[in-house]
Amino acid sequence: MSKDNGGPAFPVADPSKLDLPNLDEYYRAAGGMTLRDYFAAKAITGMLASPIQSQSGADMYARDAYTIADAMLLERVKP
Repeated sequence: MSKDNGGPAFPVADPSKLDLPNLDEYYRAAGGMTLRDYFAAKAITGMLASPIQSQSGADMYARDAYTIADAMLLERVKP
């Protein structure tokens, strides 16, 4: 089972009308970006605009951006 990525950030078709086993593959093939990717992009933009540690590596920023994106996706489903 794939990780919940929030679905497409900018959908190119109505996924509920599709009969595909893996929608992640469809979104990538259709040129769509997942909401998880969108959230991570926004998070890393903020982190790079005001870095806490100037010597931090790119891999740390990328990891932290997706950690933040995952937290945002979890927060979205709370009542």
